[in-house]
Amino acid sequence: MEQQKAAHVALVVTPGMGHLIPVLEFAKRINQIEMHKFTCTLIIPTRGPLSKSEKLFLESLPNGIDFIALPPVNFDDLECVENIKAETRIVLNVRRSLPSLRDAMRSLVGTKRVVALVVDLFGTDAFDVAMELNISPYIFFPTNAMNLSLFLYMQELDQKVSCEYKESTTPIEIPGCFPIHGRDLLEPLQDRKNDAYKWTLHVASKYKLAEGIMVNTFQDLEPGAMNALQELGHPRIYPIGPLVQNASKSSPNCECINWLNEQPVGSVLYVSFGSGGTLSYDQMIELAMGLELSEQRFLWVIRSPNTVANGTYFGFQNQDPKALLPNGFLDRVKGRGFLVSDWAPQAQILSHDSTGGFLSHCGWNSTLESVVNGIPLIAWPLYAEQRSNAVMLTQDLKVALRPKVSKDGLVKTVEIANIVKDLMEGESGKQVRYRMRDLKVAAEKVLRPGGSSTKAIADLAFLWTTKKTM
Repeated sequence: MEQQKAAHVALVVTPGMGHLIPVLEFAKRINQIEMHKFTCTLIIPTRGPLSKSEKLFLESLPNGIDFIALPPVNFDDLECVENIKAETRIVLNVRRSLPSLRDAMRSLVGTKRVVALVVDLFGTDAFDVAMELNISPYIFFPTNAMNLSLFLYMQELDQKVSCEYKESTTPIEIPGCFPIHGRDLLEPLQDRKNDAYKWTLHVASKYKLAEGIMVNTFQDLEPGAMNALQELGHPRIYPIGPLVQNASKSSPNCECINWLNEQPVGSVLYVSFGSGGTLSYDQMIELAMGLELSEQRFLWVIRSPNTVANGTYFGFQNQDPKALLPNGFLDRVKGRGFLVSDWAPQAQILSHDSTGGFLSHCGWNSTLESVVNGIPLIAWPLYAEQRSNAVMLTQDLKVALRPKVSKDGLVKTVEIANIVKDLMEGESGKQVRYRMRDLKVAAEKVLRPGGSSTKAIADLAFLWTTKKTM
């Protein structure tokens, strides 16, 4: 009988590790609920072969979670695809994958009791397939309540403000949030004439078609934004965070972890700009010299420079970036600095006793990993929603320091050295460290049995398992 089948959830994951990681963590949480039996399928629109990191990630899926990589879509009709903004490429990838998504969903519906189709923040065009097949549409919003509030307010904001947001003389007031300058809004909102703005507005216009939205945050982290979202009434909002990767106890030995094991407690600054972030050559040199001048211990995940801030978002670099560093740099920092190319086990690094600070791009995955480990931040946003995250972290929550950018657009050597020293040894660093530790305690509470995030997941699971399907 159909009632005896496990409830099945299909999750459409838009391209990029920054989307794949939190969606899988959400699938794991659903899959692990003891009172209800769930299985999940991750459905991934593609433009080509999966990246090495995506393949490794998907090869280790737990029991009960499968994936389908949809056939690559063709972008040959677009000129200079690599110059098209990431948001436009992501939305077009989903739209052009709808025929193969429809086939995949029909196959799933034929063999499983599919109770929901969940898309992430740029995937709402897939709602067309959900509605055709009479499947409940949901959104998993992998970033914070502030940006979810912005997405739900975006149509109104578009009508209210006639100029470019970055040129507005008054702060943008997102419901329930700290007022923010237009230049710190989402990257695709910085140029309203660009297709990326049009497509972001388009996907946001479908948010109210969702039966519910799961957001990767928790009440104590963003009380104002969460209260504003709950007051909307529809869609129902489920704060289910913090969803982060756990530090794997069974991971093979890694050189950087072995190095951390030899450092004093709380003495190391971790430096990473996420899976997609890159610096220009000039900025990379300034950062290297600033870290050297700071005289602090550091572990730096270094990437080849790129003039585009999200230069590695859709793939990996080929050049060895260490060869581009100032002459003698590696010798001068030997012992107190450790450099890793491409990838490092971030969850393990941030949970390590020797890690005392994080110079971060402020991607939401990294931000939440800092929160659950109580690690204070230096906010260095690059793209996407990272500028607004940095404003929240520095001005609202006050758990991060932010370096000043010079007139030429670079953060200079002395500024870097000073802010690194301040975070690791200074009074400002001490204050943000105390506040971050308070958030760590709050995060632990919401994930306990009976905690607000645990309850939100349980409410969602009950709704899905009791749902009748066609």
